[in-house]
Amino acid sequence: MKIKNIQKLVHNWILNHGVRYFDILTNTILLSEEVGEVSRIIARNYGEQSKKKNCKKEENLGEELSDVLFIIICLANQTGINLEESFHKKLKKKEIRDHTRHHENEKLK
Repeated sequence: MKIKNIQKLVHNWILNHGVRYFDILTNTILLSEEVGEVSRIIARNYGEQSKKKNCKKEENLGEELSDVLFIIICLANQTGINLEESFHKKLKKKEIRDHTRHHENEKLK
């Protein structure tokens, strides 16, 4: 699915189920919260932090990453950003800037 279609899908969801977008400040705070949830799962499942003994909640990394993506798309929609176009421009910039840098990095060999 193209990113522009995902942006439309989220917009239609907001109109049909969410009533309206939360304001940009609220969405930015929610994004921070969701990134924290992703970080907690990664720290406990892939890092050195242990899970709390009384934690019964099933942690789903895919679900939390999707929450982050949803809010990013909301912010893009609210600010008139075409994420597909922006992403392709950024990827091209990174290809030019980082190609030789990463190939020459001894830590990546």
